[in-house]
Amino acid sequence: MVLHHPKAPLAPEEIPEPRRREGQMLLAVECCAVCRTDLHIVDGELAQPKLPLVPGHQIVGRDVKSGARFGVPWLGWTCGVCAYCTSGRENLCDRARFTGYTLDGGYAQYVVADERFCFAIPDEYSSEEATPLLCAGLIGYRAYRFAADARRIGFYGFGSSAQILAQIAKSDGREIYAITTQPDFALRMGAMWAGSGAPPEPLDAAIVFAPVGSMVVDALQQVVKGGSVICAGIHMSDIPSFPYSLLWGERTIRSVANLTRDDGRALFERLRTLRIETQRTVFPLEQANAALNALRSGELRGTAILRAQSAEGRAQK
Repeated sequence: MVLHHPKAPLAPEEIPEPRRREGQMLLAVECCAVCRTDLHIVDGELAQPKLPLVPGHQIVGRDVKSGARFGVPWLGWTCGVCAYCTSGRENLCDRARFTGYTLDGGYAQYVVADERFCFAIPDEYSSEEATPLLCAGLIGYRAYRFAADARRIGFYGFGSSAQILAQIAKSDGREIYAITTQPDFALRMGAMWAGSGAPPEPLDAAIVFAPVGSMVVDALQQVVKGGSVICAGIHMSDIPSFPYSLLWGERTIRSVANLTRDDGRALFERLRTLRIETQRTVFPLEQANAALNALRSGELRGTAILRAQSAEGRAQK
């Protein structure tokens, strides 16, 4: 499924199978989760994508050589030599390349990926279960770690990432207060309270998942002195001006940019002792536009998953 121009539907096309280069794996895609970042790319809110582009960066597939399963995340390549890369901050590399944005991604039957940036998938998870972990889980986990030891955490917006993080936070003994229009979903996934108004308790930290700048100000109004507001998305509408008194008291606002491989290792290590459940809606690859529309409209609960045609089906075809 190919993007030729921003704000245009993806086009189903037969394109040449990608060729693996030294240090890369060729993966037969099994599943690719749909991310809000994909929507920002398709809708033209993230500038300068590779065009034409195969989107998708939450990929689970099998190495065509070994048959082993691997996951491909958003961060697809870094230079390895800049000040950021050599100081444990490869997520900030100015030359970084990103799967499904500056590299072709997983809305396809095959994808090539740098083997250094792929993660082995735990046997305990099916490919469908694992694919949301490759961005919703990884980026969310990085944001969650920035909340440090906060006991009461507000989640502003409750979608694919929040459903994963709510379960991790609950297992850590944290209290999650979800500001969402889907309170029943949030409560089912582990939130202590969910609603569309102010939470009933002051917050030690807040994570803003929704790409709505005004929610940053809302969150600032609810966090205690010394609390943090963490912006977990790659794109957000403008943050309105607000009085300095909301920030005073050593409150902080910080963004989360991309991920590092260490984030991935830490999350998958955590999942050795914690089983994450996700609500998913599965679409065939050819219905990628319908999946994006469901996310765009707000009707989707949890994660949309694109399922590529099976290897058996490809062989029969």
